[in-house]
Amino acid sequence: MTQNNPVTIGIVGGIGPESTVEYYKGIINGYRSVSNDDNYPRIIINSINMTEMLSLIDNKDYSGVADLLLRSVISLKNAGATVAAIASNTPHVVFDRIQALSPIPLISIVEATCNRAVQLKLKNVLLIGTRFTMQHSFYQDVFAHSGINVIVPPAKDQETIHNIIFPELEEGIVIPEKKAEMIALCNQIIENESCDGIILGCTELPLMLSSKDFRIAVLDTAQIHIPSLVERLSGK
Repeated sequence: MTQNNPVTIGIVGGIGPESTVEYYKGIINGYRSVSNDDNYPRIIINSINMTEMLSLIDNKDYSGVADLLLRSVISLKNAGATVAAIASNTPHVVFDRIQALSPIPLISIVEATCNRAVQLKLKNVLLIGTRFTMQHSFYQDVFAHSGINVIVPPAKDQETIHNIIFPELEEGIVIPEKKAEMIALCNQIIENESCDGIILGCTELPLMLSSKDFRIAVLDTAQIHIPSLVERLSGK
C-alpha cells in the first residue's frame, strides 16, 4: 500500500507476553532496516488472556478457541488493522477456521516456517513446542505439501518439554539445568531420527535455545514470522 493508504499490522498477542514484545520490536527494527524514509510501521496489538486460551485448548473446545481468536482479529480490524498475525504457534491449531472467517488477511507462522524449510532444502525436521502443538498435526499437514517430514518427540518427552515451557519459560525465566535437559533430549531424537532441522515451535523457546545449541538447522518460528510481516508492510 502507499503511504496515503498504509498497511497496518494487527498482532494477536499475549500468548505469551515475552514473545509479543519481541514481535513488536522485531517488526519495528525490520521495517526501519528496509525502509527508505523516517517513518515507523503502524502496529496494533490485541493482548488476549493466554490462560483462557490454553484452558479452552486443554478442554478440546476448539470452537471456543477459534471464537476467542476471531473476536481478537475483528477487534484489530475495527481498530484499523489491514492484515493480522497470531504471535504464537499453539493457536494455529485453529488457523484454518479463523482464516476462513477473518475480515482481513492473516499471515501464518506455520506457512512462513515451511517456506524457510523449503529454502534450506530440509527433508526431516523435529518439532518441539507446547504439548498442544506437538499433539496436533497442523505443522505436519502444511509441511507434507512440500515433501517435508515432521517428527515429534515420544509422549513422555512431550510432557518434559511442555513442563519446561510452562510456567517458567512463558514468564521469561530460563533455568540452566532445564536448558541442558532440553538440549540433550532433542539431540537424542535428532540422532535417532536423522533430523536435518529442528523447529522451535513455541515463540518462547528462543529464550532458551538457539542455533549455537545444535549442529543442524534451527527454525526460530518467531524470527521467521516477523520478516514475513515486515515484507507485507514494505509492500513486497
